[in-house]
Amino acid sequence: MAGGLRAVAPPFVAPGPAAVSIRTRLRVSSMDAELLTEVGGFLGSLAGGDLAVRSRPGAPSGSAAWAERKRTLTESSSARWAGSITRATEDQWALARRNQAAEMAWLRSQIVRIEARLACPLAPRGDRRTGAPRGYATKAEWHAKSRRLAALRDRLAAVRDDWEAGKVWVVRGGRRLVHLRHHLDDAGLSREQWAERWRAARMFLAADGESGKRCGNETIRVTGAGELSLRLPSRLAHLANASHCRYVLDASVAFSHRSEEWQDRIAAHRAVAYRIHFDVPRGRWYLTASWKRAQMPSPPIEAATARGVVAVDMNADHLAAWQLDRHGNPVGGPRRYAYDLSGGGRHRDAQIRHALTRLLHHVRLRGVTTIAVEDLDFADAKSREHHGRSRTFRALVSRFPTAAFRARLVSMAAEQGVTVIAVDPAYTSRWGAQHWQRPLTTPGRRITRHDAAAVAIGRRALGVPIRRRTAPPPHDRSDRAGHRTDQAGPATRRREGPRPRPPGPRTRSVSPARGAKAGDQRAQHHSGHAAEHALGPQEEGCTLARTGIWVCGSGPGTM
Repeated sequence: MAGGLRAVAPPFVAPGPAAVSIRTRLRVSSMDAELLTEVGGFLGSLAGGDLAVRSRPGAPSGSAAWAERKRTLTESSSARWAGSITRATEDQWALARRNQAAEMAWLRSQIVRIEARLACPLAPRGDRRTGAPRGYATKAEWHAKSRRLAALRDRLAAVRDDWEAGKVWVVRGGRRLVHLRHHLDDAGLSREQWAERWRAARMFLAADGESGKRCGNETIRVTGAGELSLRLPSRLAHLANASHCRYVLDASVAFSHRSEEWQDRIAAHRAVAYRIHFDVPRGRWYLTASWKRAQMPSPPIEAATARGVVAVDMNADHLAAWQLDRHGNPVGGPRRYAYDLSGGGRHRDAQIRHALTRLLHHVRLRGVTTIAVEDLDFADAKSREHHGRSRTFRALVSRFPTAAFRARLVSMAAEQGVTVIAVDPAYTSRWGAQHWQRPLTTPGRRITRHDAAAVAIGRRALGVPIRRRTAPPPHDRSDRAGHRTDQAGPATRRREGPRPRPPGPRTRSVSPARGAKAGDQRAQHHSGHAAEHALGPQEEGCTLARTGIWVCGSGPGTM
């Protein structure tokens, strides 16, 4: 921290995706749909009971307790189904514990911030330069925040008690669907429609892959020809239509995305996990296949930026992109990729994917292999304490799909062989508008604040300062206006050198031939200096004598 500014973290190369997931539709018959519903409901009841046992306060943890729960479930289903159920239970329990830790950290940060502002005197406005906390504007706001502080302390105490007791709160089917049960009229659903969604969400039809087994999964098997079969639980073995308690569905499986990679895995009998679920609003069954990918080492940031970057600034309705060369200079003009974040989650995800697809096409056409983005995370910055009283701006920040944007960009860029560099978002918009918006604006091209922020992001990813060099001192006296104050330090790599001299004399006392020595600061001392210019071929015949008399000829003393 210096001068009220926070420290800026160095840029880093974002790691690639660790897993792959593909999905296809299952066109099942009515008989197959009834069997999937019955099997999914039965396994879902087992999963719910196992989760209740694991979530009890003071429940034993460790491999021994896990094995005991698995043996209990094996009696009703099978060893593989029991392994999938217990592993899913452990994942849900671990996620709930991480959510508790994150909630406690958020509550502590909010309490500290409110306590600091309550301790300050009432102040309608604060000083943004120092960043010091300011008091609240009115006594009414101070009183409301004191009550808010008490409520946050009570919430923190309750979450801390659950954390120490090992108690978690998990809803199989989703908390959002439970909340929807009490607002059926607003959602336009009947009780029967909601119950159908609830049953579909609580079904369990997921099996982990096993390397070395046939087609990479012995529980839910999909062959290269598209045949789908399930290993039925022991309680439902009488419903099998094939040997070894298996049921073969009439539907044929065909993946349109990554089908070659999936075919290679099942041909080599490598692990592939499958999940079958039912989409109630659409009335369709889907099959999702997923597997892990080998993590590739990230290239050094110097190698990734050797050919420049395409810097991207994410905004509420568009992506602002600009290409920069390896020295940090903008190349060409800005690019903007619009999207609409209104509507449901599927619509927003589709809009983000479409904008990123166009961005990656532009990157490939420009011959660049690196994209620079901000490492945005608004998880801790959505409160009124952070963004003030502007409800519109807080709603805008909360609507930013930063997590989805990061995940989509990294995944799609990895398929195109493009490296993603994440930079600290501190002051990129402010410094970009200060140093780049006006110089890049032309009569035929209007540069926005977001375009200038993209330039700042790219320069930070390249490791060069965001600010530009100021104009030199006045030509009449170099010390009248002082030296440059925004000059890059000597330790900054790839810093600018002296500016090239334009052709022609700068003053009446300097000849045009001295332009080649403009970078030599010692040239200000004229007499007896090695930087003084040599005589040209036309100047050899005419020499100015010390007496002021012109002497013309090929040598001294010639008249």
